Amino acid sequence: MIKVRNITKSFGDLQVLKGIDLDIAKGEVVSIVGPSGAGKTTLLQIMGTLDKADSGTIEIDGVDVSHLSQKELSHFRNQKIGFVFQFHQLLPEFTALENIMIPAFIAGTGKNEARKRAEELLAFMGLTDRASHKPNELSGGEKQRVAVARALMNRPAVIMADEPSGSLDSKNKEELHRLFFDLRDKIGQTFVIVTHDETLATLSDRVIHLKDGFVERDTLTTSEEG
Repeated sequence: MIKVRNITKSFGDLQVLKGIDLDIAKGEVVSIVGPSGAGKTTLLQIMGTLDKADSGTIEIDGVDVSHLSQKELSHFRNQKIGFVFQFHQLLPEFTALENIMIPAFIAGTGKNEARKRAEELLAFMGLTDRASHKPNELSGGEKQRVAVARALMNRPAVIMADEPSGSLDSKNKEELHRLFFDLRDKIGQTFVIVTHDETLATLSDRVIHLKDGFVERDTLTTSEEG
């Protein structure tokens, strides 16, 4: 479902990615791990079309995104990719329900349809009673579940997550990790996750180890969860 071929990226004289090849299947939960400076977030941003590679190609859900215009990329990203970041990045002036609806409005979805979908996602997250709460009225775990619901709004082909549990306590980390696998099992959701969390990496279907700009190894896990 995702094909990455010979991706390179430099910032000035520093070459961060040195020819990355990856294949990710639909319904996989894949973790990208490695030391700081290995290029994990850079690779995720390029795969998520937030940044451009210097060379190489990326195909997502049958579309080669390497040659899309900025306008085409924005549309593709809205329709096909959901994002979850370490710090939820919810808009503080909007309620949980409104935050979840934003990607649908960008896509031109009608208000009633968007609201119905957002309410379904809130229910799935166990947050129906938090629909009218603004981010400052939610716990860290609740905010991150709202962020996941927002990422799911337009039924994306893949969710890209950058340290999604990095700011959570142990209990909320465990709940968030469980949520990812529930989504994989129930709707076949594909996840690509950059993480330093060894527990999450171990639970994933595959772990891709980056080191010095290369894929050092690509390992299938033996966890019953994955």
